[in-house]
Amino acid sequence: MPGYQSINSKMLQVQVGPGREVYSKRGAMLGYSGPVSFAPSATAGQGLGQTIGRAVAGERTSMMHVTGQGQVMFGHAGMEVTTVELDGTDTLYVEADRLLVHDASLQVGTMFMGEQGGVRGVIRGAVTGQGLFTTTLSGQGSCALLSHGGVMEMPITPQRPVHVDPQAYVGHRGQVQNKLSTAVGIRDLVGRGSGEAFQLELSGSGVVYVQASERKI
Repeated sequence: MPGYQSINSKMLQVQVGPGREVYSKRGAMLGYSGPVSFAPSATAGQGLGQTIGRAVAGERTSMMHVTGQGQVMFGHAGMEVTTVELDGTDTLYVEADRLLVHDASLQVGTMFMGEQGGVRGVIRGAVTGQGLFTTTLSGQGSCALLSHGGVMEMPITPQRPVHVDPQAYVGHRGQVQNKLSTAVGIRDLVGRGSGEAFQLELSGSGVVYVQASERKI
């Protein structure tokens, strides 16, 4: 059964059927064909404890549970859509509001930023406005991310860490450590909040998704 198919850079068509249910961002359905049903979901496939934890962390958006059999078109606010395939060997880390749609088969969780970068990971969340928690997706399946201007995939290797403007960061996957670093002195930071002053350093093995803009959703 075909999965996620790009209609254009801002619209995605997803095949829904037996054994292939999805969760989508509420309000992201553009059109559909066939007997498809949409129901608000407070859990997005998670247990009650995880759902409460995500709500407390502020890392949750309203989702719809999409079932039935047919084709559904998704998009949101004219933003660019990028499909990511997970093969079960690594985890995707992304902010909840960046998720357009994901397979119901994927496991959704929440991670404290300090787990990937310690205190600097916490500082990074506070400084960039991304908060202290992020959403995780793991397992085997597909998902689609939203961005301003599309994304570029930058490989991360132990020999070649990657530095990214925090406002251009969309998400990453793999065995990656991240921390916020400064490129200038403390005096120079006054009145500056762009990537020229702060940079997100990602090291280890994986991929980081970088958007062509510093705009948030």
